[in-house]
Amino acid sequence: MLFYTGADNGARWMEALRRSLPEANISLWPDVAAVIDYAIVWKPPAELMTRLDGARAVFNLGAGIDALIDLPWPAAVPVVRLVDAGMSEQMVEYVSYAVLRRYREFERYEEAQRKARWEPIPRMDKARFNIGILGLGVLGMAVAKSLVGQGFAVTGWSRTRKELGGVQGFSENELHAFLENCRVLVCLLPLTRETRGLLNRDTLSCLPEGAYVVNVARGGLIMEKDLLALIDDGHLSGAMLDVFHDEPLPAAHPFWHHRRITITPHVSALTQIEASVAQIADNIRRLEVGLPISGVVDCGRGY
Repeated sequence: MLFYTGADNGARWMEALRRSLPEANISLWPDVAAVIDYAIVWKPPAELMTRLDGARAVFNLGAGIDALIDLPWPAAVPVVRLVDAGMSEQMVEYVSYAVLRRYREFERYEEAQRKARWEPIPRMDKARFNIGILGLGVLGMAVAKSLVGQGFAVTGWSRTRKELGGVQGFSENELHAFLENCRVLVCLLPLTRETRGLLNRDTLSCLPEGAYVVNVARGGLIMEKDLLALIDDGHLSGAMLDVFHDEPLPAAHPFWHHRRITITPHVSALTQIEASVAQIADNIRRLEVGLPISGVVDCGRGY
């Protein structure tokens, strides 16, 4: 078994893997065993992926596989992503905060406080304050269910129309119709060749005037200059962004000091090491006895 991470927490992952898979012989790249049966990776170098002929599976240490899309892994080797692994609860918390902050107009109260003004704001009708979820995978469905439970009108867009109680579904060819009613747009799509730059001046302009954008998926989904321009010209009221084209966000980036943009450092749903390793170990043991596993990626679609 081979392990590699491009992050700085490799020692913690190795400790958890050794506890959950004590029977496994785990190699660290580039000290590769002659035969690799399983690879567990995060943002691996291309050379590593070329060494996986004959592997039974590649496990990606995240829900999104965008870091693997353009790497040359053997076509016969399945890629397996994390499914939830403790991320749904975190994502529900983050998006709920972002939506409630916008719905209750807390940014206006913060501005009033800075000016020492006592200015109660009339409440908006929650049932008419539509939240659009762009991407109804595991995380998107968890967020949608939570917001429906809070009394919001919720719509969802996905490649194929999905049925979810209380959520009006839209499919791939209905993107503009979906966007036209979103008071808050929550982006939870995977980053693929098809979705890169999906939210640009054309599509973002379909949002109603005063709409708010929340991106907790991948920075490459949004054309940042277009988002900034539409906020500055008043078409969009603002954005809460957790992901960016370049991470860490460069110090000179205009998002840092924009009064209508809130940023966080890619923390909306942090990968939980113990839960993730437990899921990987279970999948490996299932593969060893010929049972089906969760999280196998359709490489043609990129998720």
